[in-house]
Amino acid sequence: MGLSTLTPKSKATPSSDVSPATSPAPSSASAPSSEPVPTGRRDTDGMAVASFVLGLLGLLVLNIFLGPIAIVLASIALLRGTRRKGRAALGLGLGVADLVVLAVLMSMDNTVSWGLAG
Repeated sequence: MGLSTLTPKSKATPSSDVSPATSPAPSSASAPSSEPVPTGRRDTDGMAVASFVLGLLGLLVLNIFLGPIAIVLASIALLRGTRRKGRAALGLGLGVADLVVLAVLMSMDNTVSWGLAG
């Protein structure tokens, strides 16, 4: 008895469906910024902030490691279209500055590492 009552409903459902060409889904996908930020965009914004923080921290310690990481994160964030382009650009600049500071201090000390001991 249960199957006979479900059968007419299941046959009537496909005829009442909206065709994919007239569905409202594509228009809602292209809506402006009123919808939440997609996960990918949020990840790139995080990468931009992380590159800035790592680049800034790299000026003080571990610039041989933190500089290249900041450069890579900032480049990925910029290529993927982050909303925080300024922070990504600062992270890129600070990552390059980390490597420049390292090169200058290494050339002054004539070693592969540097230290502030006098």
